[in-house]
Amino acid sequence: MLMANDVYPSRQGTAEAIGERQDPVVFGNGPARSEYSLSEEQLHSYEKNGFIVLPGLMKDVVEPMLEEVRRLGREMSHRKEVVTEPDSDEVRSIFAAQNFSPMVDRISRDRRMLDVARQLLDSDVYIHQSRVNVKPPIKGKSFQWHSDFETWHVEDGMPRCRVTTGWIMLTDNTPYNGPLFVIPGSHQWFVAVAGETPENNFEQSLKQQVAGVPSLDTIEWMTRNCGEVQGVYGEPGTVVFHEGNILHASPDNISPNPRTNLMFVYNSVENTPQRPFSGQEPRPEHLANRDFTPLKPVDPK
Repeated sequence: MLMANDVYPSRQGTAEAIGERQDPVVFGNGPARSEYSLSEEQLHSYEKNGFIVLPGLMKDVVEPMLEEVRRLGREMSHRKEVVTEPDSDEVRSIFAAQNFSPMVDRISRDRRMLDVARQLLDSDVYIHQSRVNVKPPIKGKSFQWHSDFETWHVEDGMPRCRVTTGWIMLTDNTPYNGPLFVIPGSHQWFVAVAGETPENNFEQSLKQQVAGVPSLDTIEWMTRNCGEVQGVYGEPGTVVFHEGNILHASPDNISPNPRTNLMFVYNSVENTPQRPFSGQEPRPEHLANRDFTPLKPVDPK
């Protein structure tokens, strides 16, 4: 049974539809939290485009974190939190790494990350989901166009779009190694995707997403009315915040170089998930954390 009070209905067996966003992008006028908060100009750019790039902000964590990713990949290889590529045993994603690594936990609460998230959402936050996304050379496969919030809403029960993803480039993100692509401005529209959600959809979608993927007509409409597809590139240590509802995708890694990013989904403690709006059982906690304890910030080392 579908949940009532659904302001963002999607995957309900009806035709695909595009509707206006029902929530602010920047909440509470983005009050500054610390010296690491965004400027008014940066806030305006995030509000307009749906993402912001902060070059070199976390360069100090790159080398130790890359070694930690290698350790986690070895030691967690048989755990449910590790997802492999659809056609190989190469690691694709490591979820909830903060539960297995004090280093990842500390980085998730570093003021350079946390104060921006709290500024954008104007509240305390917790981690709804975290992941290390790895695209190995040549074998790293694509992620189809989608809105993260559409999935979190339908499959996790996140009621409103008061959520942001902050992530750190641990390697170069170039046009050739499977970087993130976004449609600037698409976050101002919500795509109610056609079709329904298969049971235990996450077992398939984390390797190759099908449910929740907008049609070609919708992607064309977004690029005509919002903006052309834009790649998000940068050097190791670059930080990106992208809005929960922005349409994004990434292609195969066709280069001989890996692409590794550490990602934290910061959700407002005033926006905690209810029952999934699909009416199905909630996804496992490593995909949809149900510990809503506010994160306590730590100063950079």
